[in-house]
Amino acid sequence: MTASDLVDASPAIPIGEDGPAFSAPWEAKVFAMTLSAYDTGIFTWKDWAQTLGAELAKDTPGAPCKPYYEHWLTAFEKLLAIKGITSLDDLAKLQDAWDKAARATPHGEPIALKS
Repeated sequence: MTASDLVDASPAIPIGEDGPAFSAPWEAKVFAMTLSAYDTGIFTWKDWAQTLGAELAKDTPGAPCKPYYEHWLTAFEKLLAIKGITSLDDLAKLQDAWDKAARATPHGEPIALKS
């Protein structure tokens, strides 16, 4: 399966003239990490489609929907945990550390996580 096939097989993926459409750099990064994880055999595309589909299905019809790539990120994190690459707890701790570092960093300066 090629990257183009994978994009075509992804439910509801936002597509622009040149391929997948991203609203922010982090969306492109998580998209690329997902394809890389698939390419290295961490999960199958069937695993991915089922996990992403389950996340997308959580939106309530008629209610405001969660942005597409937030669903994508949640699905990616869940698969990494299911496959034993990391844990959801470790990801939550990393997100908290990143948020604290971002708030403590002056505007325009690079954000550095402290070990």
